[in-house]
Amino acid sequence: MNPPPRRVRLKPWLVAQVDSQHYPGLHWLDTQRRRFAIPWHHATRHPPGTHHHDTIFKAWAQETGKFTAGVDAPDPAKWKANLRCALNKSREFRLLFDGTKATPLQPYKVYELCQDTPAPVAACPLAPTENVIPNLLISPHMLPLTDLEIKFQYRGRQVCVLTISNPHGCRLFHSSLEPTQEQVDLFGPLTLEQVPFPATDAIPNEKQRFYTHQLLDVLDRGLILELQGQDIYAIRLCQCKVFWTGPCAAPNLGPNPIEREKKTKLFSLEGFLNGLILFQKGQTTTPPPFEIFFCFGEEWPDQKPKEKKLITVQVVPVAARLLLEMFSGELSWSADSIPLQISHPDLKDKMVEQFKELHQLWQNQQRLPQPGPTPWSLPH
Repeated sequence: MNPPPRRVRLKPWLVAQVDSQHYPGLHWLDTQRRRFAIPWHHATRHPPGTHHHDTIFKAWAQETGKFTAGVDAPDPAKWKANLRCALNKSREFRLLFDGTKATPLQPYKVYELCQDTPAPVAACPLAPTENVIPNLLISPHMLPLTDLEIKFQYRGRQVCVLTISNPHGCRLFHSSLEPTQEQVDLFGPLTLEQVPFPATDAIPNEKQRFYTHQLLDVLDRGLILELQGQDIYAIRLCQCKVFWTGPCAAPNLGPNPIEREKKTKLFSLEGFLNGLILFQKGQTTTPPPFEIFFCFGEEWPDQKPKEKKLITVQVVPVAARLLLEMFSGELSWSADSIPLQISHPDLKDKMVEQFKELHQLWQNQQRLPQPGPTPWSLPH
């Protein structure tokens, strides 16, 4: 005999399932805004496959006692209807995007956790264009707005490349001390990704290695790269002086230092999008810059080339690079790809309009006559 159905709080259960990453396609789109995607395949439109087994719908049916393996006949349609009804009735979830009603159809939905307890809004979800830009795609995953690619160089020789995805940012440092909660004033918040400078073992020249160590020895407190909204800031805590160039740098002819313990704006996604729109419209001859360059312990820019500097670090906002490559025709695109989620806690309506304008420019480019078959087109 089946156990009677039991009451289960949907929110904590579903949040735990998203965190578990156990179900393919069920993932956070924006952990700060608490938005997530649920794969929502349609039985008549998608061929049978792995999405029919061990789904979140089946797990909810089992959790609530409405399905027992080996006892009840599998009923994926009923499982899906049960979870849909639970989500619609809940005051703790808001439907933001229903890809099952989009054109072309997208087999997933986007929900947002409600911080307070507003009135039910399932019957009146936000318009998809306010949160998702359909068909503006880079990969099956969403645009990596918080990803930073970091390249370390010692006198022009690249010694380390890594990508960090921490939504708070990171701290570049060289120290044997571990930051603690009691030392936030010294080393910054513990929520930052801790990124140590690479070892100097690969430096062949003894004199170069000596002076490099002189700089690393005063990098204990480090340089913080803070993500705030869609902007990037630097905060120099370390004793080592840091100089920089980048999109938000003043057009000075001489060295450009970062003042100690003062927040310095390095990059603005809004400014980058404005520049990209102007470039696509032909109103500027060059694309907007997005790379940030740091020089540690030596003045920059000056008369010496970058390759002569002891310690340099290049930081690239990955989202900006991908967008530029997209609109420069350097990537392959498919009109049937999954829509790009661009939401973020501080994202403004103006930024959404910029993305929509860029999307329209891209669509116009695709309508231009081609000299022949496009070898990069993806098969349907």
